[in-house]
Amino acid sequence: MEIISFLIDFIVHVDKYLEAFVQNYGMWVYALLFLVIFVETGVVVMPFLPGDSLLFVVGAMCGVGLMSYPVSVGLLFAAAVMGNQSNYAIGRYFGPRVFQWEDSRYFNRKAFDSAHAFYEKYGGITIVAARFMPFLRTFAPFVAGVAQMTRTRFTFYDVVGGALWVGGIITIGYFFGNFPWVKAHLDKIIWAMILIPGLIILFGAWRSRGKGNFPQGRPKGN
Repeated sequence: MEIISFLIDFIVHVDKYLEAFVQNYGMWVYALLFLVIFVETGVVVMPFLPGDSLLFVVGAMCGVGLMSYPVSVGLLFAAAVMGNQSNYAIGRYFGPRVFQWEDSRYFNRKAFDSAHAFYEKYGGITIVAARFMPFLRTFAPFVAGVAQMTRTRFTFYDVVGGALWVGGIITIGYFFGNFPWVKAHLDKIIWAMILIPGLIILFGAWRSRGKGNFPQGRPKGN
């Protein structure tokens, strides 16, 4: 429970933690940020790390001169792209080993073929849009790898999505993060950045399920 409490406090007050780290450790903050963004996007079991809020706060700190804007954008863009590539590679490595169990009750070739067809057709927009959605951005590249999405196609949209996500949110934080109203309500803004995309995902999944758009697995007993 203490770990969960600390994690929630860190996410909500990431600005205070980050500012204190900059004051105490200086340039090492860039290594920490690179690690957080890489792990959040590159390790499928770490979707709870702050992403959007962290980038926003980084932008705000760049705006007051505590950090370098070009260094932050360039370094965290590299972390985001490399993280997705790592996640994709993990999925691509384990995918064939999982889905080769065609007679398994839980894994079947039909599900794999449906996922592959979806990512070949809609994978590009999925990879880009997922960047702006907590949790989904951690799983999307992994699933793309499992579904054997073409690597060159994945890499193109990975780079585009990473540039829009990192560059866009840091820039917004740079210009607006230090407004008095924003600083006074930063905790609420952070929760909104976490919860609103999550609710959109749940609503979309609910509608898709209602319309029967999800691929159906093999009936029991077959």
